[in-house]
Amino acid sequence: MTHRFTRRASLALMGAAALSAAAPAFADEWKPIKPIEMVIMAGQGGGADQLARLFQAIIQKQGLSRMPILPVNKGGGSGAEALRYLKDKSGDAHVIMATLNSYYTTPLRTDIGVDIAEFTPIARMALDTFVLWVSADSEIRTLDDFVASVKASGGTWKMGGTGTGQEDSLVTAMLEKEFGIKVTYVPYKGGGDVATALIGGHVDSTVNNPSEQMGFLRAGKSRPIAALTADRLETFPDLPTFTELGHPLVYTMQRSFVGPKDMPEGAVAYYTEMFRQLSETEEWRKYTAEQALLADFLTGDALQDYFIEERDKHAQILREMGSS
Repeated sequence: MTHRFTRRASLALMGAAALSAAAPAFADEWKPIKPIEMVIMAGQGGGADQLARLFQAIIQKQGLSRMPILPVNKGGGSGAEALRYLKDKSGDAHVIMATLNSYYTTPLRTDIGVDIAEFTPIARMALDTFVLWVSADSEIRTLDDFVASVKASGGTWKMGGTGTGQEDSLVTAMLEKEFGIKVTYVPYKGGGDVATALIGGHVDSTVNNPSEQMGFLRAGKSRPIAALTADRLETFPDLPTFTELGHPLVYTMQRSFVGPKDMPEGAVAYYTEMFRQLSETEEWRKYTAEQALLADFLTGDALQDYFIEERDKHAQILREMGSS
């Protein structure tokens, strides 16, 4: 009996040691005592939703958190719902939020009483990219073809995208200004809906993130025309950039995590280390390579400086669009 108890105790200690080794290094200073809410400031099915749920899956598989991560979509009002929710969670150590560029644009466009400088930066995981897409059934194969087709449409060309004033509409405005074209912008709730609309023939083009169109691309149903990146994407080595085609248009979307105002320092350290470990996993490296994301880990004051700088840049873009 004594031998059996000792063996069981030994196994329990080994299990506890393994859990401790897998959890973030700051666990001894602070650790979650209940499930962690991961707010997603976008609807289901789009790039932000897919990515947040991938993070949740990797964290669970790798044992990077002592408590479960619970993704919750709050995409209403172009992310205003999520931003207000986080503001009301001041000091809460068990809420984090997955962000995209509407983190800047929504407070700039709408007075929702939110100042992102008050939120707590945790980690930037990557910069997502944008590509101009058409249906594989389209006769458009080059950027020149696209511009000519839009101009020939007489104002009936439909560009699908996520929410007015969000990332896709900003990129669309950049294209209109650069090429002297005019399109009808058709907003959808999420990037998944946008991708489906293109294949269904409800819109003529999109500027989806690659991850949102990848399934249709592999099925031979969509066609990339050009990327809004500084250099060619490794995932699409044959796809030209707008820059190399003579049009220096570059736009990326940050994929980051923040916490509410006054999040305890121990919690910030815990989540920062959790995401640092996630950034080094094979699953994450494989995903970024396959989905054309630019892995770029950033934390702390440097991340907050980045947020404020990007907010100022987006304020300028919105002024030029007449949207602020």
